[in-house]
Amino acid sequence: MTTGSLQIKYDKYYMVINTYDRDGKRKQKWISTGLAVRGNKKRAEKLLREQLREYEQLECLIKTDMLFSDAIRHWLKKIALTVDETTLQGYEILAETQILPYFEDNKIRLIDVTRQVLQAYIDDKHQNGRRDGKGGLSPRTLRLHKNILNQTLNEAIKNGYILTNPCDMVILPPLQRYESNYYNAEQINALLEAIREETLYPLIKFTVVYGLRRSEVLGLKWDSVDLENELVTIRHTVTKVTRTVEKNKTKNATSHRSFPLLPELKTMLLELSKKEEENKRVFAGVYNDCQYIFKWDNGRPFSPDYVSRKFKNLLKKHDLPRIRFHELRHSCASFLINKGFALKDVQEWLGHSDIKITANIYGHLDVARKKSMANTFSSHIASEAGAC
Repeated sequence: MTTGSLQIKYDKYYMVINTYDRDGKRKQKWISTGLAVRGNKKRAEKLLREQLREYEQLECLIKTDMLFSDAIRHWLKKIALTVDETTLQGYEILAETQILPYFEDNKIRLIDVTRQVLQAYIDDKHQNGRRDGKGGLSPRTLRLHKNILNQTLNEAIKNGYILTNPCDMVILPPLQRYESNYYNAEQINALLEAIREETLYPLIKFTVVYGLRRSEVLGLKWDSVDLENELVTIRHTVTKVTRTVEKNKTKNATSHRSFPLLPELKTMLLELSKKEEENKRVFAGVYNDCQYIFKWDNGRPFSPDYVSRKFKNLLKKHDLPRIRFHELRHSCASFLINKGFALKDVQEWLGHSDIKITANIYGHLDVARKKSMANTFSSHIASEAGAC
């Protein structure tokens, strides 16, 4: 049974909640109401009743042998107000399509979750986790699964339902080094030449020149461009998990960055601006004035899925090597590294939060460039020594 009372501390009301573990030992928790004592007794009493009701509901779940799947849903509900919408959608999709069905089908209770149970789940998904039946999930995806399991169990510890987190000892398959495809300078030029008359040409050129993420190029607004000082700033993003989400912020602080606006791109933007004014007249009252630069003639923004799908079709149409849209970003990075720019320069250009990310993805290119430099140096020294 859960009991509670109001106590006064520092001239404010506090709720003192008494709960009992499975051994009958009392645990006491102090929760601030944020209410001053004077004139707030009834409000404080109401908060206490609501808090006790919530604890009683949770207590009922424990008494009826709470399923691990219910604990996961409780955690998802709790974080809904603290994480951004895209992150929440990602968690919900993984939970609903993979994690919850497994633990519900096996009717595993929260108190029965052990390291062996969690390890069996990870091993099963590694072998047979794909929904199309074509094998298992990647080590990278399994880390996302473990994150959800781990956070759910940590929340259960905070609530006094379990004492330890067995997820700490679960072993994940090792990460495989990500080998991305990318275009060299010749292939980039061939791509841009082939698609010059296509609708996505301006968007693709911006992406490959500045190494932008898909969310960043779609998030470019007219207020991101300073034509007078010839600067373009990355400050908005457009993403999609289950639906399109617009944000007035970037992935991280270092993603908010500015680039010099190249003359040919400035000309391109001026042409797009002129076309936009014409479209506003044509579509008149039904024009969607969303302020995004890259969009349909009626002003509706391109969706992330459309851009990726259309890019794939363009490569097929023009018989170009197949790469993913995101690999235009890798193409930009590899071009810069091969031209002698340091990893630190590339990190800042791409907006990576940590140079370790840049080194992990592109370090092998930097090593190859330095090896070539060393061989050049060595050959010159050898030839000069021979001349002596």
